[in-house]
Amino acid sequence: MSARARWHPVGRAAGLLLAATVTVLGVALVLLPKATGSVPLTVLTGSMSPTYPPGSVVVVRPTPVSQLRVGDPITYQLRSGDPEVVTHRITSIVFTSDGTRELITQGDANGAPDPEPVIAAQVRGRVWYSVPWVGHAVTAVSPDVRQLATKLVAGGLVLHGLVLIGRGLRERRRTGAPAGA
Repeated sequence: MSARARWHPVGRAAGLLLAATVTVLGVALVLLPKATGSVPLTVLTGSMSPTYPPGSVVVVRPTPVSQLRVGDPITYQLRSGDPEVVTHRITSIVFTSDGTRELITQGDANGAPDPEPVIAAQVRGRVWYSVPWVGHAVTAVSPDVRQLATKLVAGGLVLHGLVLIGRGLRERRRTGAPAGA
């Protein structure tokens, strides 16, 4: 048996594993968030470690403030209308004298609650799920490079699929096997 023939199953398994990984990540980080109106965000600091260490991607699902509970990890704007966001856990819910709901938050790794309460207008949603480590790759490259890489990976997967289909058709023609066999 040639060395190429011995390595063929390993290469095929590695290719299938890579394709499966890319597919699962694509579903978890692109399709599912888009379908549910959720947003994937990369964790940049250690304030939520060990639950969401830096480099994790959290998928934040829009949630009405009335449905948020103590213990929920939420993502909110530091200042209403400002794009900068943070993900921390709700440690208590208080009501002001005029009945406004305010959320007291704290990072899991922080020793004290955040200095300012969070109001409804600041809340982007509750963390639905997270994917560890993926954010390192996302933050390591510029948006233009990420977009190009996404297109190249998608194109590569389509090309790989076409090659596999072509090989199957060629093999059927060579062996004379019927199309459904």
